[in-house]
Amino acid sequence: MTTIANVLVGLVALLHVYFLVLEMFLWTTPTGRRVFRTTPEFAQASKALAANQGLYNGFLAAGLAWGLAAGAEGFHIKLFFLSCVIVAGLYGAWTVSRRILYVQALPAFVALVLLHFH
Repeated sequence: MTTIANVLVGLVALLHVYFLVLEMFLWTTPTGRRVFRTTPEFAQASKALAANQGLYNGFLAAGLAWGLAAGAEGFHIKLFFLSCVIVAGLYGAWTVSRRILYVQALPAFVALVLLHFH
């Protein structure tokens, strides 16, 4: 079960690296605008805000990677960063789009549950 939990933690981390790339580097491109359903005008006007948000997603990914790299001693690190991802996902689902609940919070929640079965 530990291996499955760690694989899922790794996938959550990779998702947040993907979010970082989308928000920091692709925000104003057709790909970024399609993913986030924005207009060219909105994307350009909110570019700095999106880059800041992307940086935070990078920190979440780094924290999850740190927890994985720490092995068994990384349990509490993974617990903390998965909890942060879940809270961010819940807030995003409440304030921006319900889709964030499924894309961000749900995978982190499943990883958190599996992590407790180590």
